[in-house]
Amino acid sequence: MNPIKYIDNHRDFIIKTYRELHSLAEPSWQEKKTSDYLLKSLKEAGLKVRTFQEHYGIVAEIPGRLNSVVALRADMDALLQEVDGELKPNHSCGHDAHSTMVLYTALAISRSGSQPKHTLRFIFQPAEEKGEGALKMIEDGALEDVTYLFGLHLRPHKEVPYGKASPVIVHGAAGTIRGTIKGMQAHASRPEEGINVIEAAALLVQKLQQIYLYLSNETPYSIKMTQLQTENKASNIIPETASFSIDVRAQTNEVMNKLNDYVNEIFEQTKQQTGVAISSCMKEFVPAAVTNKNAIKITESAIARVLGKENIIPVCISHGGEDFHFYTAKNQGVSATMIGLGCGLEPGLHHPQMEFNLEALHYGTKILTRTILLASEE
Repeated sequence: MNPIKYIDNHRDFIIKTYRELHSLAEPSWQEKKTSDYLLKSLKEAGLKVRTFQEHYGIVAEIPGRLNSVVALRADMDALLQEVDGELKPNHSCGHDAHSTMVLYTALAISRSGSQPKHTLRFIFQPAEEKGEGALKMIEDGALEDVTYLFGLHLRPHKEVPYGKASPVIVHGAAGTIRGTIKGMQAHASRPEEGINVIEAAALLVQKLQQIYLYLSNETPYSIKMTQLQTENKASNIIPETASFSIDVRAQTNEVMNKLNDYVNEIFEQTKQQTGVAISSCMKEFVPAAVTNKNAIKITESAIARVLGKENIIPVCISHGGEDFHFYTAKNQGVSATMIGLGCGLEPGLHHPQMEFNLEALHYGTKILTRTILLASEE
C-alpha cells in the first residue's frame, strides 16, 4: 500500500494512539510504558528494533539498499508539573504527538513493502526535557552512518498557525549555571566580622544586569538569577553559604559563549570585591540550532506536497531550547533540521492545559513521511 494512502486510512488510529500515549505520560528517564507501547507496534510491523539496558530509548530500522542512513527523531518524555493542584507527569510539550507521528511514519513505510534506497532509522529518545537524552542516544550509536536527520515539534499558534508548517525551527542555546557562594558567619550585630553571602549575591545580580552594556542587541539573549537560597535558619546570623541558579539564553552559540565568558569574569570580580568563594557549573545546557540548506530544502518540498507552497512559514524562530541540536553539534557531518508544525496550539507550550487540533497529527505524519522518503532518494 502507498504510505500516504496508509496514513489516510489510519487517521482514526493515529488519534487513538496519540490519546493512549498521552495517558501514559512519564518523566525523563522513566519512559518504560511509553517505550513498551511503541516497541509493540514497531515489532508487529516487522521493523528491526534495538533497545538499551541503561534507558528506554529505541532505534528502529527499515533496511535500505545502501548502508547510509536517513533518520527521524521523536522524544518520549513528559514534564513533571502541577496540573489542577496535583504534581504529576504531563505531556504539555507535545512529545506524545511527536512519537505518534514518527511511529506512523515508520508503520506506513514498512507496510508499503518497498525497500528504500537508504536505510531508514526511527529514533525514539528519552529525557529531552532534561537536555540529556540526545547525548545518550549519540553515545549509544543512534547516529552511526546517518547522513540526514529530521525532527518535528508542535508550535504555538502565534508562531506557526494551524494548517501551516515551517521547514526549520531556529532554537536558541539555553542553560542553567548552578553555583555556591561561601562566606563567613558572624553575629548580625557585628557584620564586619563576617562575609555576607547575600550581599555578594546582590552584587552578582547587579553585575549580571550590566552585561547588556557589553553585548550587541542584534542577537536576542537573556541572563538572570532565578534562584537564591541560604542555609541560614536564624535571622540574627550573617549567612555563610548560599546556592544560586542563573538562567542563560542566547539565539546563537557564539553569543552563548560570550555570556559564559562574562559570567566567569563577574564571578572573579565579585570574589575580589567581597572575599567570598564561588564555585559553579553549567547544567541542562542545549546548543542553538545551526541551519542546513540541504535538509531545509527537503522539508520545504515535503510541506509543499502535503499543505501547498502557500502554507510554508519560511522560518520559525524560538527562544526556547531543544536537545535535538546536540545531534549536529556533536556530528557536524549530519545534515539536519527540525520542522515546526502548526496545529492550533493554545495557550502555549509547557502550559498545564496545553491543547491543539488533533487533525494536525494527520498532516504532520504525511509531512514526516514525505520528508524521509524524499531524503532517501538523494
